[in-house]
Amino acid sequence: MDEHRSPRGRHTYPVGGDLIIPIAAVAFTLYYFSSIISSPWEAQVNAFFVGSILIVLVVVQLIRSGRMLLTGEGDLSLGELLGPPAIRRKRLLLLLLTIGYVVVVEWLGFTLTTFLFLTAAMLLLNDGRRPAFILGVAAAMALGGYLLFVVAFQTRFPEGPLEHLLGAVT
Repeated sequence: MDEHRSPRGRHTYPVGGDLIIPIAAVAFTLYYFSSIISSPWEAQVNAFFVGSILIVLVVVQLIRSGRMLLTGEGDLSLGELLGPPAIRRKRLLLLLLTIGYVVVVEWLGFTLTTFLFLTAAMLLLNDGRRPAFILGVAAAMALGGYLLFVVAFQTRFPEGPLEHLLGAVT
């Protein structure tokens, strides 16, 4: 248990960080429910079943956290969720890269976006060392993803200029 001292000097558990995933889960579940409205009834039943279980689990977590807050055993701080200050910048940049991937994958396509994301993420995490090696690994992984998912499994990932070029060649 990650404890720290409250302003009153008592040891408390930082429950704020424990609430991030449940809140995101409820948001996802509400989106999930709204996205299946026009689906066949079987899909709606399955979505309701899965979403209901998720909401029940979130309610249990909220009750647990609320009890800790009411008894003074917990506080709303995030504790060490963000980690040591030395790695917070990298985590934030990696989060921004991930969001950027989701935003641009529709325009650049799966393969090129994956290559750019992997290159940037590995350079970030490796402090820019061995860029030629990282470029090779990222290219191999992106091309491997294209060959496996798009060519072999015929998965419909977002297509961009590289997919159109590779589709014409293959």
